Amino acid sequence: MSHSNLLGASQVRLPDQPYTLVLDFLSERFAAIGREVWRQRMLSGKVLDAEQRCVLPAAAYQPGALLYYFREVPEEAVVPFTESILYQDEHLLAVDKPHFLATLPAGRYVEETVLRRLMKRLDNPDIVPIHRLDRLTAGVLLFSLSPSSRDAYQRLFRERKVFKCYEALAPALPDLQWPYWHRSRLEPAEQFFRMQEVAGLANSDTLIEVEEQSEDIWRYRLYPVTGRKHQLRVHLAALGAPIVNDPLYPELQKEAGQEDYARPLQLLAKQISFIDPFSGILRSFKSQLTLSM
Repeated sequence: MSHSNLLGASQVRLPDQPYTLVLDFLSERFAAIGREVWRQRMLSGKVLDAEQRCVLPAAAYQPGALLYYFREVPEEAVVPFTESILYQDEHLLAVDKPHFLATLPAGRYVEETVLRRLMKRLDNPDIVPIHRLDRLTAGVLLFSLSPSSRDAYQRLFRERKVFKCYEALAPALPDLQWPYWHRSRLEPAEQFFRMQEVAGLANSDTLIEVEEQSEDIWRYRLYPVTGRKHQLRVHLAALGAPIVNDPLYPELQKEAGQEDYARPLQLLAKQISFIDPFSGILRSFKSQLTLSM
């Protein structure tokens, strides 16, 4: 198994302890996995050194050495939705990510992620996401296909030169003046997987517009200036309009760890636009997915 990049890999630095083999350390450090499982992973190329060379079961232990290893999730659940390709050239790939599919390997999902699926589908181990979407969020997601041009596209996001438009379904907010700017300071909450608004200098900024009104639920368009974790979800919840089917905001739901494919989070990355750093032309990608009122 060959990996020309280490996205999705975990890493560990070998401590200054008297092991004979790397396999001895892994078997003891991660005893729940078992020695034979580690041996098979090493034989299949799922343990690499700092130079991305395979570390075999007979490899000698070297304190201070850096190891990368690729996790395996037993009985990983299949996500019954498929990403679709919106655009592809030699440098850039735009896909429509469905709800419930993670961008990168993490937690209980490794193979059932957009990255791993695309690596197999396109037979290209150099694919790297240029940005990310939450697992529960659907919509436009961009990938780099070539290491030579990767940084130029990633720099667009770092320098905030990308126009991003999201749609969300959430309760009506008839008392606010529209359009509405929401700025606040976001920090990790007590539960590490949630964010919260706290006092202090704002580090998150979203412009919100109303696109469609019904009696109880409105369709909002959101234009994030910053890209903090769960920013749009926290901002709408803070205004008293948590996004429909959000299991985390404003409060953690008891069923948050259970998948209900019939109730996706009603948040969609609808459009991404930017000036291509190589051609100078305007690139604009729109999701073909919809949110139903």
